[in-house]
Amino acid sequence: MTIMVSTAPMGHEDAPEQLVQLGKRSPSSEEAPPSATLNEAGDGPRVYFETYGCQMNVADSNMLSGLLSDDGYRKAKSLDDADVIIVNTCAVREKAEERVYRRANELVAHKKRKKGVVLAITGCMAEHLKEKILERAPLVDVIAGPDAYRRVPALIAKAQGGEAEEALIDTKLDKRETYEGVEPGDAGGDGVSTFLTIQRGCDKFCTFCVVPYTRGRERGVPPREILRQARDFAAKGYKEVVLLGQTVNSYVYEGSTFANLLHAVAGVEGIERIRFTSPYPVSFTADVIEAIATEPKICNFLHLPVQSGSTAVLNRMKRGYTAEDFLTLVRELRKAVPNIALSTDILSGFCGETEEDHQMTLELMREVRFDSAFMFSYSERELTVAAKKIPDDIPPDVKKRRLREIIALQEQISREVHAAQVGKTENVLIHSRSKRSDKQLVGRTDGFKSVILPRGDYAPGDFAEVKIVESTMATLFAEGARDAL
Repeated sequence: MTIMVSTAPMGHEDAPEQLVQLGKRSPSSEEAPPSATLNEAGDGPRVYFETYGCQMNVADSNMLSGLLSDDGYRKAKSLDDADVIIVNTCAVREKAEERVYRRANELVAHKKRKKGVVLAITGCMAEHLKEKILERAPLVDVIAGPDAYRRVPALIAKAQGGEAEEALIDTKLDKRETYEGVEPGDAGGDGVSTFLTIQRGCDKFCTFCVVPYTRGRERGVPPREILRQARDFAAKGYKEVVLLGQTVNSYVYEGSTFANLLHAVAGVEGIERIRFTSPYPVSFTADVIEAIATEPKICNFLHLPVQSGSTAVLNRMKRGYTAEDFLTLVRELRKAVPNIALSTDILSGFCGETEEDHQMTLELMREVRFDSAFMFSYSERELTVAAKKIPDDIPPDVKKRRLREIIALQEQISREVHAAQVGKTENVLIHSRSKRSDKQLVGRTDGFKSVILPRGDYAPGDFAEVKIVESTMATLFAEGARDAL
């Protein structure tokens, strides 16, 4: 299977035009796709994946690739080599949907040129907009929501057999489905770090967010399944796992809490680093903070979505906390873990946002000094409370101007935060070779900062103690990295 991936934080649009992470714009889905490590050899229909959306979508593509691999499907070397094309989608923002519609029509044209190709649209957008998908891309063969992945191989087989005269649709939500027992494939991973889904769905119902309507209510994966997958990943050579949930720190399964789970995963031999995303500010408990502070394997990095620095706006968003609550949490985290790195999500231009509200967001950014951020302008989503009851009354030009100011401030802060690392020694987990030179490697610090270092005798999966000698607002350079060009 060939995989193309474009990712953004949990619950947010994939790579929008005005999104900044680690001080730089995220890659678009049009860039060269990473290679999957699934089996190309042998007979069987060939599958090509394209994944749009958050880390959960990538994890779902991993799971789908595993299900299809078990059913005899093999990796497509390219789109032209594919018998089956799967587009795994995001429905959180309008731009994400429009990009998928455009891509679906391009793939429909490809399908017309190559007879017999099955085109499947899966994921959040499939569940949310199935009728519109058929209107705008009428030759799609399969539409399957996030809780129908077990049935996708059968749906594809039925479409391949010509048994259906119209699109096969399976988008029913299932409050019990956690995909226990499914062996994930590797949809374009680097062989070093991988996603491990511990929770599905969301109960928060923020007024701007469509996720509870596309992924259903919260349900935790059994701890035995999480630990089984963690051990399997370790046996395959992975060094880092990223625990995933829409509001990951609200995880609970019977008597097991998120803090219990963190300690248990930390006990898995071979897993050297543990990250999790995205935690919800309201659900942060003292035992979770204690786990981060005391478990050496848990990275000193958190993606902690704030959305706005104005309590009035947070109330309209129904986030459940005030700006001061958020700042208090940050102080508690930094007291327990003084060197913790923080990233965030900021949603600018939400309904009723005043200029004073906007300035409060900028002020909170100055006080917290996030290492990096994902930043968006608000766009109305069908089904949400905001779409039904709260007028989207901020003019587009005002949204754009406020977002530009937020981006400019974050870029300045990210540049300064990265510059402060110069002269320090960092323990870097190496993930891959650099795209610029075979003589360079790319890794990440415990605090999730990208580091370029000379290859030397290292390889992906190794740890390297390096001295940081240079920085940009997005990247750190180890001693000797420039000389390796």
